[in-house]
Amino acid sequence: MVSAPIDPTTGAPNGVHSVPFTLEDFPINDSHRRLKIAMSVRIPQKLSNVDLSIFEKNHSVGGTWFENAYPGLACDIPAHCYSLTFAPNPNWSHFFAPGPEILQYLKDVSAKYKLDKYLRYGHCLTSASWDEESAQWTLKFELMDAEGVKVGEKTEVADVVIQGMGGLSRWDWPKIPGLDEFKGKKLHSAKYDGVAADEKDKSVAVIGSGSSAIQIVPSLQPFAKHVDNYVRGSTWIAAPFASKTLLKYQPDGRNYKFTDEDKKLFATDPAAFAAFRRSMEDELNGVHEVTIKGSPMQVGAVGAFREAMEIKLASKPEILKSIIPTFPVACRRLTPGPGYLEALVEKNVGFVSDAIKRITPTGIETVDGVHREYDTIVCATGFDTSFRPRIPIIGRNGTNVQDVWEDIPTSYLSIAIGPEFPNYWVVNGPNSSVGSGSLLVMFEREIDYMIAAISKMQRENIKAMSVKGSARDDFMSYVANYFPKTVYSEKCRSWYKKGMELGPVVALWPGSCLHAITALKNPRWEDFDYISASSQKNIFSWLGNGFSVPEATGEGDRAFYLTGIDIPPVPSA
Repeated sequence: MVSAPIDPTTGAPNGVHSVPFTLEDFPINDSHRRLKIAMSVRIPQKLSNVDLSIFEKNHSVGGTWFENAYPGLACDIPAHCYSLTFAPNPNWSHFFAPGPEILQYLKDVSAKYKLDKYLRYGHCLTSASWDEESAQWTLKFELMDAEGVKVGEKTEVADVVIQGMGGLSRWDWPKIPGLDEFKGKKLHSAKYDGVAADEKDKSVAVIGSGSSAIQIVPSLQPFAKHVDNYVRGSTWIAAPFASKTLLKYQPDGRNYKFTDEDKKLFATDPAAFAAFRRSMEDELNGVHEVTIKGSPMQVGAVGAFREAMEIKLASKPEILKSIIPTFPVACRRLTPGPGYLEALVEKNVGFVSDAIKRITPTGIETVDGVHREYDTIVCATGFDTSFRPRIPIIGRNGTNVQDVWEDIPTSYLSIAIGPEFPNYWVVNGPNSSVGSGSLLVMFEREIDYMIAAISKMQRENIKAMSVKGSARDDFMSYVANYFPKTVYSEKCRSWYKKGMELGPVVALWPGSCLHAITALKNPRWEDFDYISASSQKNIFSWLGNGFSVPEATGEGDRAFYLTGIDIPPVPSA
């Protein structure tokens, strides 16, 4: 039985595709269409017939690890989990690796995979605009020297854009009256100039209680004459992530320094290294239940964290009433903070919970009328995490991402913006961070998805693909319905919610890390609309002339299907 009447003379369906169709004069080819792509290690590996450019505003790879250099900067998950799956590093110095070491790791990966030939340093994107006729993006850049001074302008075009601008690079000074009047040294954690030893015998104020402040305070404490930490909000100081593994090496939970013997074992015994790495990843991926309101793991975490904090702050119990939250564990980003609580109880460290009224030329005055004088003020007050870009990104019909994302940044699976932005992908976009697990594996799977999409465009001669508005809306509906059952919906000020106490969760994936990478594994091509690069109406024009490339050119493997055969196991019974 057939579903349409067939012409008995031609075998073609009657009344279907009445426009004449002519076979294209090319062999079927996985990479038939040559594409210019802006932006990844995997692209040269997985795709051919592409012109790849990676535009980087700085004069180095590293992103946030290049731009942030404050004292104590370190990864807040185990370094062996903060590694690319294909580039394990047996030589991490500490369980929580310092920032400069992570930056060097990223530089080493870039050098190993020879990315410099694709990198265009000193290119600061100022606008991106879509041209429907050519189906290309026009990218405009300011050219910057190594000191950040503009030295020129440049325009490029690309068939596909992968945005990887990140969320932890856009910062501003906090809006505190009098900040500009301070006569001493003023530093921001995102643009820190100097080292901890610079504060020797000085009085220092650190404003903030996020991950940066929690790392800066214990780093300055041994050098400064006095450090005051200004903390308005409360925060849970977590037991270290993958703590079971850490406690085997460092029973007191401090940041373990790997010995030469440890590193030698990891480097020379692949099985032992793989087992070590898997044990931490397994533990890291086993705590998602803590994000569910009222779950046994959540209740247990509150008790355990409270007890640990009470023990470490026993000599200064007055801090407890201010720092221990009333909201659930994980409502705000959890930070292990090795050494932070220990620093707070030192004699030369103060904890100020009163609100700042103003900053004076010589110090800080709080609302209770107390004025404290400082040589240095460090603002560890975070980043702009709204996702709204600071540059215009103009899609179809003049639609600007700045307008689309002005309130709630909507997306499809966090990687595509909407039907107005074809051939435009986003790494680390809205709802792509994870509350538990490794963020890097999320990035890898996002890139894999995008490469599969680009491969489809090449193979099927597609000039434009854009996610359907209905698919984007359905994903956002899922997001909205997922988070009410989680601790993220509780009242706590968090960058997960654009810095608000209550509001939509815009930063986190609606589920666990494993849930996310499983969802991204198999693309739903039916969620996209396509425009063919062929002038013909037949959607199978990409099939070409009936030949494959090895047959048509006489080059290549004409028995490629015998390579890497997936042999089924023989049943034992």
